[in-house]
Amino acid sequence: MSISDASVLSVGDGRRRVSPFALGLLDAQGAGNAVKSAVMPNSAAQTGVRTKLTAEQMEARQQARAEDDELIRAAQKGERSAFDSLVRRYDRSVLRLALHMLGNEQDAQDVHQEAFLKAYRHLGNFRFECSFYTWLYRIVTNLCLDQMRRRKSRREDPATVLDSSGAEMDLMANLTDGRASANPARELERKTMNTAIQSALNELTPRERMVFELKHYQGLKLRTIGEMLSTTEETAKNTLFRATRKLRARLADVR
Repeated sequence: MSISDASVLSVGDGRRRVSPFALGLLDAQGAGNAVKSAVMPNSAAQTGVRTKLTAEQMEARQQARAEDDELIRAAQKGERSAFDSLVRRYDRSVLRLALHMLGNEQDAQDVHQEAFLKAYRHLGNFRFECSFYTWLYRIVTNLCLDQMRRRKSRREDPATVLDSSGAEMDLMANLTDGRASANPARELERKTMNTAIQSALNELTPRERMVFELKHYQGLKLRTIGEMLSTTEETAKNTLFRATRKLRARLADVR
């Protein structure tokens, strides 16, 4: 079914609600390592600095943007299949980002659907001043920020999430590390660390957490993050500094 017109509502409907947990879209262990690497420089989780893109990677990125721009122009002219192609390109990435930011499958599915609805409705306003990736992620991050602010006002328990059937589940209980399970002490240490990290992240403001996770989990540049959040690179940098300082203080006693 096409995503365009009325059928655009099929994005994120019941037929697509395969559990992202089963698909491996939520890597809590990887996220924990990213946090430890960022705020605990001496941690064994530190994996080194991010290297610059190679010439081949730069060329591939430019090619992808050119293809996106071609699809956007076609979609703006009314070609339904062109927007469907854009959805297929970014569908999984959008769901992954929303799920990681919100930690709740139902909320992530809602943001996933609304993001593509907004993208479809406002595609005519796209002026090619940035990449489609940046433009789409700006929509997703703003929707996630709204959801996170509402959640803080309701004081939801971030450790409890809902699966696609609406049943409650403990996030950490459903994410096991086979290598650690053979070592009870190591498994306990991992769970303690993950709990501490989640608690620390939840004490950040929604914007601080968004900037921190976009930088250290998604690996985005501060300039791109600033564009996504409709602010400057310097403001994003200052927000990241505040978030890192808070996390470092909160996790100072965690080993």
